Amino acid sequence: MTRQRILTGMRPTGPLHLGHYAGALENWLSLQNQYECYFLIADYQALGDHIDEIDRIRQSVWDVALDWLAVGLDPDVASFVIQSYVPEHAELTMYLSMLTPLNDLQRNPTLKAEMAQLEAARETLTLGFFNYPVSQIADILLPKAHLVPVGEDQVPHIEFTREIVRKFNRTYGNVFPEPRAKVGRVARLVGIDGRAKMSKSLNNAIHLSDGADVVRRKVKGMITDITGKHPRLKPTDPGIVENNPVFLYHDAFNTDSAELEDLKSRYRAGRVSDGEVKDRLVAVLNDFLDPIRERRARFEGRRKDVRDALLSGSQREKKLAEGTMRQVRDAMRVIYT
Repeated sequence: MTRQRILTGMRPTGPLHLGHYAGALENWLSLQNQYECYFLIADYQALGDHIDEIDRIRQSVWDVALDWLAVGLDPDVASFVIQSYVPEHAELTMYLSMLTPLNDLQRNPTLKAEMAQLEAARETLTLGFFNYPVSQIADILLPKAHLVPVGEDQVPHIEFTREIVRKFNRTYGNVFPEPRAKVGRVARLVGIDGRAKMSKSLNNAIHLSDGADVVRRKVKGMITDITGKHPRLKPTDPGIVENNPVFLYHDAFNTDSAELEDLKSRYRAGRVSDGEVKDRLVAVLNDFLDPIRERRARFEGRRKDVRDALLSGSQREKKLAEGTMRQVRDAMRVIYT
């Protein structure tokens, strides 16, 4: 029986962090053995707001690949694809952009949020950045993915993708299947400073490659009250567990439910210090990260194997892409000789 095909990916803008693991990689680990998976390193899309940081993107492509291998993604089971190594991504993006209303892009919630961040930082908004939702649609359609793993907040983008598919198929003939959202539980980790987003640029992330001492320093510096309305001046003060960043990380990574419930109960009652709760989180995170760090170090010494994995995965997707684009060009009648 043919397995259904999945496409998902990440932009290479820096080393991956715990938010990437909780929000995506943990889910990918189970998907890779159930589906035909293509994991995309979306370097074209990274250029949209990092065009003057090519060296950073080059390094980040390797960092992403190493982090994927370190957490247990298997290039013998799933395909690791560098987007620019399959130039058909760019060609299909161009064709689809002709079918995509500008107003629809302007209503894209993710794009609107990122535009606001760039405008606040007085960064220039480029056409390439503005067009990246169309690039994402092309990524999904090029291998004719059946499913796209997303959280609830990304379902509208998959529906937008389906609308573009219907428009293309109505106009040129039935070329693309309509992909479906595979909605899973997506854990969202706040930054260690309590901000809603964990990000390298905000310096509020714990990276998968951080050493034990770095993890300790970052955890010990975490805030415990994101509102500032309930400062805990001494360990005997009752504490608030809900939306407390330290406990959010415990919820995501502490597998000892009895210990965690005990910590929460004592914290609410003012019978445990912030320091003790953080010390336990340091131990939990380092226990989780130790095998990831060890695997990453092994793969760092095997650059040829990493390179071969990227090349072979990209070649596998390129074969699919070439077939898809032959169909697209035939359907659109853009073959002139």
